[in-house]
This record gives sequence, C-alpha cells and structure tokens, in this order.
Amino acid sequence: MRAWFVLVLCAYGAGQTPPSKSISPDPAAALNSQLPRWVRFSGEERIRLEGFAGGGFLPANNDAYLLQRFRLQLNLLAKPWLSFHFQSQDARVFWKTQQPYAPPFQDTWDLRQAYMELGSGKTPIGLRLGRQELAFGDERLVGTSYWGNTGRSFDAVRLTLRHKFLQRDGHADIFAASVVALHDGDVGDHQAGNNFHGVNAGIDKLFGNANLEGFGYWRLAPRLKNESGLVANLNEKTAGFRLSGKAGNTGYSFRIALQRGSLGSDSVSAWSGHWLTNYRFPKWRWSSQVMAEGNYASGDGNPHDGIRQTFDNLYPSVHDKAGLADQIGIRNIGHVRTGADFKPAKEWSAGVKYSWFWLANGHDALYATGGAIVAQRADGSAGSYVGQELDFTVVRALSKTLQAGAGVGHLFPGEFLKKTTPGHAYTYPYLVLTYGF
Repeated sequence: MRAWFVLVLCAYGAGQTPPSKSISPDPAAALNSQLPRWVRFSGEERIRLEGFAGGGFLPANNDAYLLQRFRLQLNLLAKPWLSFHFQSQDARVFWKTQQPYAPPFQDTWDLRQAYMELGSGKTPIGLRLGRQELAFGDERLVGTSYWGNTGRSFDAVRLTLRHKFLQRDGHADIFAASVVALHDGDVGDHQAGNNFHGVNAGIDKLFGNANLEGFGYWRLAPRLKNESGLVANLNEKTAGFRLSGKAGNTGYSFRIALQRGSLGSDSVSAWSGHWLTNYRFPKWRWSSQVMAEGNYASGDGNPHDGIRQTFDNLYPSVHDKAGLADQIGIRNIGHVRTGADFKPAKEWSAGVKYSWFWLANGHDALYATGGAIVAQRADGSAGSYVGQELDFTVVRALSKTLQAGAGVGHLFPGEFLKKTTPGHAYTYPYLVLTYGF
C-alpha cells in the first residue's frame, strides 16, 4: 500500500495534460537535488493485475491476483573509477488462490543487488564484485527475469574487458557466479555447489551493422537424478554464437547453442537454435513492422540410454520467448511465430502475434518455462502437435516516468495436450502500470 498512492497520483497528473507535457512526481529527482553529486537514488514501482483461465489445461481452474513490486536503488559514486551499488526489493502478491505465498510471486524486503564496481562503461577494464544481475544477448540463456515478480540475481565476480578489434568495438565478460535462491521473509542466498561460470564476448558492427557474439557457459549443480534414478552432480557446458544486426529496414538475429557434459554416468548431448527476422515499413503512418521467428530445443527420445538430449535453457528471461502466456519452456520444443507491431501514435504501441508449437521428440515431455514437466506420453502415442497461441499487447506512455500496458495470450491445445491433459484452452490476461523514478 505504501507506494500505491504515488502511482495513483502519477496517473492522475498524467491524465490532466497531454502525455508529452505531463510531469509525474519524481521523488528521486527531488531527493537527489538536495544530496551530494556522489549519492544518487532511483527506483521503480510496478503493479500488475493478472490471472488465468484453464490452468493446467483444466476446465474451471481459474485465478486472478495482484502483483506488486517496489525496487529502491542507491548508487555511491566514490570516484570516477570506483562505485558501490545497492538495490532492495519488496515483491508481494494479493488475492492469489495458491498459498502460502512464495517466490516467484512474493519475496518481501530482500537485498537484490549489492556490489562494488571498479572502472566504468568507458574504461578498458571493469570489475564487479557482489550480488548483481547477469544478462547477455537476447536473454534466452542468461537474463534478469524482469517480468517475473521477484526477478533474478547472482552472487558473482564479473570481469569486463573492452578493446578495439579490427577497428571495431570489442568486449568480453568473464564471470564466476551462483544464482541467488529466494526465501520469502529472509535475505536470499546461494546454494553451495550450484555454480555458473562463463565468458561472453562480442564485436559490434563487425561488418555493416552486424554484431557477432560468442559465448561459453559452465553449469555445475549438485544432487540431481540421472536416467538411472541415481543422485549425481551435473557438469554441463553450453557454447555457441549469436549474430544480429540490421540491413536497411530488415533486422535479423540468429543463435546456435550446443550442450555437452555429464550427470553422473549420463552424458549430455543437446542443442538449441533461434532465428528471427523483421521488416519495418518506414513510410507507413503507424511505423509498422512485421516479424517471423523460429525456435528449436532438442528433446530426448530414450530416457534409459544414458544420453541426456533435452536442452537445458539455463537461466533465461522466459517471458514472451515462446508466447505471451508463458506456458511453454524452450526445452524439447519447436516453435514458429509471426506477427506485426504498430505505433499508431507517439505514446502508443501495439502488437499481435501467432505461434505454432510441436514437441521436438514425441517421446519426451512438454516442459514449463521453469523446467517442470507439464505432460508426457513416453510411448509417443500422443503425437507431437502441442497447439497454437494468439497474443495481443498494447502499451501507452503516460509520461516520461509512467507507463501502462495490457495484453492477453490464448493457447489453443493441439493433439498432444488433448491426449495427455483435459485439453482445455488456456488464457492469460494482464494489466500493468510501471512507474520509474
């Protein structure tokens, strides 16, 4: 309740004048103006009303609830080359049927980030030590999970190198990390032995407007079950590259990732790919663009041969990566999507997209975004056609600091879901208000 009054006040103020002229209350700007220049506050308040109909593809399994998240950031700029950053977060859920409340819906008053930074975005070398975000590329493998109410951070050491290569800007990030496990009411901590290390390097505008990025990640996780049912430790490496850029009015992105490693006596052999292209119509009144994309993540056709072929998508930002409804994870899946985005006015943007889904291997499972099994028919008799999804989104900037949005995703079950679940359609609507200060 403490921050809702500010949001209501902002929305009221934004509605009194045209959005381009409205001024939302900005408590951080007012506070910073009275503080030394080396002390800076910022923050964000987000309220999202969402729900679902057809949870678990069951009839009459519906829910509606309110998500509220408040983040407060303190930056101490001790020297041009030395700074300290702290971020607290209070994430809560109201009226949700499933209780007790816990992450990823609720995590009350936690320390989300706390790190020291040596160097800046312009120095050849930078170093971050402490609790921080990690996000690379399009965040399909490593991301902040911003849409989630509690988000994600890591206890990490991160070294950043910047250098000219072939007269182009080159950069590399080398890190050793452990994901923070959240506990409502307590400060989050990391699990011993659950480690994540890697390198992410790239060259900007290598040729034309093309950006090339290469990556290698090493995930270690203790006490997981292998295909024999024995508890063992995961030792998994993921390597690949991503090419993205723009040629005229056409944008593109292409990524391939290969996985190898072991889980006890099991070997790991999996891969995934992402392909995206879009075209903008510059002369159209609504600044429209159309897009098409494909996603693929390998599956495992034999759960007893000692070879794990289901792709592990690591620590991604999952929202809207395979449909707005977020019911399908990028594991054992083929996904094709097309759609269009519009900008009917300066303050407005909207989009419509349509998806098709099928299992990469009909003997493997359909997985949720978090990796849990949704449904499976191990003999493959349920087929591989999962279904289709239709998504609508709209966003309006009420001011420079206040934004409102709405959307709905509807998943139409296909043969596989109809044979392995009750087969009811799933609908996910939401309304969101975000105030940054």
